[in-house]
This record gives sequence, C-alpha cells and structure tokens, in this order.
Amino acid sequence: MFSLSGKVALVTGASQGIGRDTALALAEAGAKVAVAARNEEKLAALVAEIVGKGGEAFAVKMDVADAEQVKAGFKAVLEKFGKLDILVNNAAITRDGLAMRMKLEDWDAVIRTNLTGAHLCTQQALATMMRARAGRIINIASVVAEMGNAGQANYVASKGGLIGLTKAIAIEIASRNVTVNAVAPGFIETPMTDVLPDKVKEELKTRIPLGKMGTGRDVAAAIVFLASDEAGYITGHVLDVNGGMYLA
Repeated sequence: MFSLSGKVALVTGASQGIGRDTALALAEAGAKVAVAARNEEKLAALVAEIVGKGGEAFAVKMDVADAEQVKAGFKAVLEKFGKLDILVNNAAITRDGLAMRMKLEDWDAVIRTNLTGAHLCTQQALATMMRARAGRIINIASVVAEMGNAGQANYVASKGGLIGLTKAIAIEIASRNVTVNAVAPGFIETPMTDVLPDKVKEELKTRIPLGKMGTGRDVAAAIVFLASDEAGYITGHVLDVNGGMYLA
C-alpha cells in the first residue's frame, strides 16, 4: 500500500469491524495509530496486535457522542504523539426500526454518534491540522446514504449528513491543505452484518454485481489511499467501495 511513514492517525470506532481493519492497515503502511472506542479490552488487544507486528499504537477510551470525552481523547493523542495527520471518523451505531414507529431516543442516539460525533472529532482535528497546514480527514459513510434503506431512516440520515459534512468542510479548509473525503462501503463482512440470517446475506449478494460481500480490508485499502500523499489533490469526494451495488 501507499507509505504513511512518519504520519500519526486516529481511528474512531476502532475496536472491531472496519475500524479495526483500518487501524491495522494504517499501521502496516507505517503510521503511528491511535485507536479510539468505548471497549477498552478490545482496544488493548488491537494495540497488542499492532505492536506485535512492529508498529506503534495507543488506545484511547472515547465515546464520540460525548464532547468532553472527545476533547480529552484528542488531548491524550497529541500528548502521546505530538501531532495528528490523519483522522478516520468511523464510529457508528444502529437503532433500526420503521420510521413511523421510531422512538425519538433511537433517532437521537444514532444522529449523535454517527454525525455529531464526527463533527466533534473533526473540530478537534482541525485545530491542529490547520496550524500544521496539512492533514487528511476521512469519513466513513455508507452505500445506504446514497440509495436509501427501509427500516434505517436514522442511520441513512446520519450517513447522508456525513456526506454533506464532508463536502462542506472540504471547501472550508481547502486553503490550509487539509483534505476531507468520505468512503461509502457497501455490504461488508463485519460484526454488524454477521447477525443477518444467511438467507438475507444470499439475497444481498444477488444485488451486488461482483457477487460477494466486501471485507474490512477492502474498505481499509481505500482509506489508506485517501490518507496518502498520492491523494493530495482529492477532496470533497465520496469513494464507493460496494462491489458495484450502487453506481453514482
């Protein structure tokens, strides 16, 4: 993959799934990686794996929906590594249900974590990236933000909002040489999709031209590219990683 030697990255929602694979891929590309999530045990295991492979990693317990935890987490990362070059806003939750029956607390929880959380993390990252006049922010959206999905109005709205946030911030801070892009995964093999019945998974595959679900590594490869120097002239873009399921 592209070299990220000398770079410092922070990945939210890094304890499992796409976030975990992304942290591993960034470390393999040479970056020092701060991994953030709510599950300290899983973070410790991830740090141990990265260190065991010769990388450098640092765990930060953080709920991105909590502004004070976000501030404290970023402060800890800067104290540890001295800078931040790459932010991957990956943390997300689901609270599925039909829109007409959706509880307000389920709507608020998803928007707060998936969209407001990314905003809070971006604010903290920009404070240091704008001073350095360099940086990469990569937001993890979703194919459903582009095509919709029944029973996930809150999740779809949060991911659609994340795409809008990506484009707005990209314009705001382009003059400081900070790029902001999004990756929109399709149906990926993660703990979130593992719970789906086999029948549902097989039906989903029929909607994917490549005939298979993606892996976290597929998404991580796209993230490493957008984090690299080679992607320096790309900003405000949504990179689809969906096996052809949705063609913009």
